[in-house]
Amino acid sequence: MALSDCRILVTGANGFIGKNLVIRLNELVNVSVTSFVRGDDTAFLPYLLTKIDCVVHLAGENRPLDESAFSDSNTVLTSILCSAIEKEYAATGRHIPLVFTSSIQVECDNPYGRSKLAAERAVHLLSKTIGNPCIILRLPGVFGKWCKPDYNSVVATFCHNIARDLPIQINDSATVLRLVYIDDVVDALLSALDYPVPGLSTATVTPEYTVTLGELAEQIRAFAYIRTTLISGRVGTGFVRALYATYVSYLPIERFSYQISQFKDSRGVFVEMLKTSDSGQFSYFTAYPGVTRGGHYHHTKTEKFLVIKGEARFRFRQMHTGEMHELVTSGSKAEIVETVPGWTHDITNIGNDEMVVMLWANEVFDRSKPDTYACPL
Repeated sequence: MALSDCRILVTGANGFIGKNLVIRLNELVNVSVTSFVRGDDTAFLPYLLTKIDCVVHLAGENRPLDESAFSDSNTVLTSILCSAIEKEYAATGRHIPLVFTSSIQVECDNPYGRSKLAAERAVHLLSKTIGNPCIILRLPGVFGKWCKPDYNSVVATFCHNIARDLPIQINDSATVLRLVYIDDVVDALLSALDYPVPGLSTATVTPEYTVTLGELAEQIRAFAYIRTTLISGRVGTGFVRALYATYVSYLPIERFSYQISQFKDSRGVFVEMLKTSDSGQFSYFTAYPGVTRGGHYHHTKTEKFLVIKGEARFRFRQMHTGEMHELVTSGSKAEIVETVPGWTHDITNIGNDEMVVMLWANEVFDRSKPDTYACPL
């Protein structure tokens, strides 16, 4: 079975993991998805199985009002599904691969863990009885977009509350969490669906992250502070990347945008957009026709300029030799102009319209040590 041509039944399709999985499945070519959700009649499962090639069983209960729902939603539903797959095999000789999401809580003696362990036994029996391909995926805490806050995910609750300036509660900041990111969970599910093998097997989600409650809260608060300080941490890789995407997904629509300071004078405007802890900052500025900006040099600081709109003349003079250099660029071509340490430089709007220039500097501007020395050309 290849995922490029497959009919998939997803139970719990309206849940946190289910929503993310269905979106990804719908992105694939020639894949059709059938959903089984809360409130659907289990008596309809045998018919659904005649129309699909494999099952991803996500449906379950992890925080019911009544503990009996653990058994009904986790153990009983899984047993009914396994029985229906076995009957389909008896009638047609057709195996229907089953991917089941369990929990690391099976290692704990609590109602939820016991119900998931009993569900695993039903899956194991199905694989043993008819050799059906069955994959069990034991999950730690899962975080990411669309997870319900104030339910069973502290990450979702912290992100939701901090994004709205609401308080969070931490009973023990040293508590260690085991977490996996939703995109990695979906990747693991897709891999499990691709060419499943007969019998029982297990799958894991990688990477798995560990973080304390205190560290988690501190990092999410740091994301919120970006809008005030403009200073962003390293949000492009690993756990911080995943957590940052999760935090942003909880922003209410009225906070999709935010204003930052704009410094305006007779030359135009200057706006700092984003700063980093170790990779400089991003800004932009404008200049009216005939206006010259700059006229200074740096010993160590370097910059990259990109003219977005208008026409610009850059001039350079080597501070020691007096060598001169001049170049002209415009918004009609994508050309980066770099400033070089030891060369004083300026930029003049030589066009008839306002000039707009994007600027990156390799360090955040420090007023106490600006490394910027006035020296007109």
